Amino acid sequence: MIWKPHTTVAAIIERDNKFLMVEEVIHGEHVFNQPAGHLDPDESLIDAVIRETQEESAWQFIPEAITGIYLWKHPDSGESFLRVAFCGSCQNHSPGQDLDDGIVHAVWKSRDELIQLQDRLRSPMVINCIDDYIAGKRYPLDMLINVIS
Repeated sequence: MIWKPHTTVAAIIERDNKFLMVEEVIHGEHVFNQPAGHLDPDESLIDAVIRETQEESAWQFIPEAITGIYLWKHPDSGESFLRVAFCGSCQNHSPGQDLDDGIVHAVWKSRDELIQLQDRLRSPMVINCIDDYIAGKRYPLDMLINVIS
């Protein structure tokens, strides 16, 4: 058997010292996460984070840099997730847009507010990504290369 982590993307978007988050229902529990999701077949990582942000928050995301690449193993399921986190800005909010299944709404939360909700964060990667963003970690988007044969 070949080990295959889930490949995911996440958007780190800050405005007025608050971060764009989504409240979602996972296994019957309300949790908070960045706009994030799985990479689809034949999709670039950049296209995936733009799409996921639009589908989950109704905001158009403009990626500017990579803040980190994270590998996390879920302690209960044993599933592994490889997350590429992007930072950037957003524009063109579509408040009437239907959001992905399971998404309750998009909200803006400060880091302090998220720490108070730490037991309701989808994974430890949520705060790790924000802390790396706050620490100024930025890697160029052109380090991602799609090899087409």
